[in-house]
Amino acid sequence: MGKEDKVETDVYEYMKIQNRPYSAADVFSNLHKVHGKTAVVKAMETLAVDKKLIEKAYGKSKIYVINQNEFPEVSDLEITKLEEDIKLWTEKCETSQSELKLIKASLRTHLSSLTTEGAKSKVNQLQKEVEQLKERLTKAKQSTKDISEEDKKNIYKNHKQFVSHWKKRKRMTTDLMEAVLEGYPKSKKVFIEEVGIETDEECNAKIPEV
Repeated sequence: MGKEDKVETDVYEYMKIQNRPYSAADVFSNLHKVHGKTAVVKAMETLAVDKKLIEKAYGKSKIYVINQNEFPEVSDLEITKLEEDIKLWTEKCETSQSELKLIKASLRTHLSSLTTEGAKSKVNQLQKEVEQLKERLTKAKQSTKDISEEDKKNIYKNHKQFVSHWKKRKRMTTDLMEAVLEGYPKSKKVFIEEVGIETDEECNAKIPEV
């Protein structure tokens, strides 16, 4: 077999097996450059002349596909069988993909989990933190003096008085402002801004319950 015949045979067999459109450059690359590009181009043009390939030009580019007459005729029964096989293998492929997805998810979970040594190290670290917190709590308890009942009563009493004064002063301010606003030509909001009054609401202050 001559060199040109070898190129034609290799190109023809490849195109027949793939049974899909290719350019000469694609075939040259897909054959792993075993043959020179010029030889592949010439072989495909020759095969097209011999009607073994179908040639279609798109501008300066040429696309080739195997002539379907190169394949034996397939009966309706064989076509039906092939379609059933395709459906069966498609279902198997989908099942395998679903199983692979579950396996990958499980693997990610295992990889993200602590190893036995890692878990032991984490436990030791937490135990040390607990001991440190216990020590701080003990020191805090020892340094804190208990408040007597008398002191508690005074605190509550002062708190009640302060809240009462707060309410009284707020009421007096509100009454005074309302009286001024009766003859004020602008809105209450403008008045507050011009006078520079800071309201409880602006300071996020709320009168506590007594």
